Amino acid sequence: MNKNKTKSVSSVFLALLLVLSLSGGLNAAAATDNIGELIPGGMAFGVKFFTDGAVVLGTTGVETASGVVSPAKDAGLKSGDIIVRAGGKEFETANELISLISGSGGKPISIAYLRDGKEDTVTVTPARDTANGSYRIGVLVRDSTAGIGTVTFIDPETLDFGGLGHGIYDNETGTLLPLSRGAVVEVEITDVVKSERNSPGELRGKFGRVLVGELWDNTEQGVFGRLSEIPDTAYEPLPVAARGELAEGEATILTTLADGNIGEYRIEIEHIYSASGTTKNFLIKVTDERLIDQAGGIVQGMSGSPIIQNGKLVGAVTHVLIDDPLHGYGICIENMLGSAFDVSARDEATLFAA
Repeated sequence: MNKNKTKSVSSVFLALLLVLSLSGGLNAAAATDNIGELIPGGMAFGVKFFTDGAVVLGTTGVETASGVVSPAKDAGLKSGDIIVRAGGKEFETANELISLISGSGGKPISIAYLRDGKEDTVTVTPARDTANGSYRIGVLVRDSTAGIGTVTFIDPETLDFGGLGHGIYDNETGTLLPLSRGAVVEVEITDVVKSERNSPGELRGKFGRVLVGELWDNTEQGVFGRLSEIPDTAYEPLPVAARGELAEGEATILTTLADGNIGEYRIEIEHIYSASGTTKNFLIKVTDERLIDQAGGIVQGMSGSPIIQNGKLVGAVTHVLIDDPLHGYGICIENMLGSAFDVSARDEATLFAA
């Protein structure tokens, strides 16, 4: 595929979901033949992700004058729950949640939370922590995460983009994180830790200070938002392949390694599974010796790397097989478009105790 840079275009940020477009962009019900051409990605991006609520990582004990208690555990809260209100009030950060609980003065407080997508409420009586005198219920929570992933596609007209090919999950609980807001920042890949059997590698990089876009949706099939401009390294737009056009055989992926440039590397699509709404629609094998030499195959951080076959965008890399990093899974591009950061980067979240 010939690499030709596209002209950078500025864009105003608008609050719309990628395929639930309110004005322009991609339509949720559109088939691939109605989408037109998309710019294949391959460039790394940094994501700073703030959850809609606070994710419970686990329950803890509260040291009181009469001994250790765990009000949250006694009330039935558990790892993976997402606290969305406390005392009937919403909050934006974990610190605000802590203040709401501490401000109860030890009186019973209602805690609204999500579990498996369903909301429920429990009443918890905070206990006074002898260490600092604050009132706590005994939960560890987090409200943000950060990581590095790869852009899959960009709409050349709206600058809407999709990446990762799978959702951003909490590493501790496996919960798909509900997005409150997300920022896309430039990232410089500084090193590649090579994958080895039973030891997946990773892209290592550092975040820049420049905001280059926003995220609006986190789904099982990827993250979606809008960029402020088309990156200078972008390729020319390509037509989008329908599921039925995907075939076993040769293909290529676009991804960025430590040299900072988007590289095109040979792979083989070895087997096609169900093209349903999963993220593992087909099995791929890295055959390009350059990628094997530099990365050992597929590494964390390549999630979202676009897959090109017969001059069309057919899907994205989503997973690496731990015991064989030359192999991984891909998602059909139709599934990504129809749904709407292992964000494969290191977790930079802060833990809070409430």
